[in-house]
Amino acid sequence: MDALLALAAFTFVASITPGPNNLMLAASGVGFGFRRTLPHMVGVCVGFALLVLICGLGVGALITGNPAAATALKVVGSGYLLYLAWMLRGNFSSGSGGAGGQPMSFSAAVVFQFANPKAWLMGVTGASAFLPGIGNDWIALAIFCAVICAVNLPCITSWAVLGSAIRSRLNDPRWQRPFSGMMVLLTLYAAVAVWL
Repeated sequence: MDALLALAAFTFVASITPGPNNLMLAASGVGFGFRRTLPHMVGVCVGFALLVLICGLGVGALITGNPAAATALKVVGSGYLLYLAWMLRGNFSSGSGGAGGQPMSFSAAVVFQFANPKAWLMGVTGASAFLPGIGNDWIALAIFCAVICAVNLPCITSWAVLGSAIRSRLNDPRWQRPFSGMMVLLTLYAAVAVWL
């Protein structure tokens, strides 16, 4: 039970802090509203669950333990974040569509988890630090994945809700530029943090 509480606390802190998923969900909430962001949000949850399962099976440690694969993951992840920061600049008014004309699809959000360095870090760290305390069988792996997903979903939902909640404020140009600048800076921070 102590291992599950520690895992839940770890997952909460890692999931609620700014990262690629959270920033993209907030941007989608601003650009498209909560309802149109739902497929993106569910895709993040499903993709992250698959990634956590892979990490729990030990594959994540093999990938991140291989220097070439770890570097490639960082390059792809930070490259995508730099692209996202470029697309986010000046793009925040209600109905502007955030970082493009359509919200991210369910399948794109699932696939993005495998290029998201923060998701890999959470999965590998969680599996190595907490899974041994839960157990070594399939039931333990299922419990591990369920706890991570149960804590992660409300955290990522809060970012989509935040974006949706401030959506109407961004009709005022006085709020658009500061919010856009803040989102670009947070995205650039996430791209740099991949390498730290």
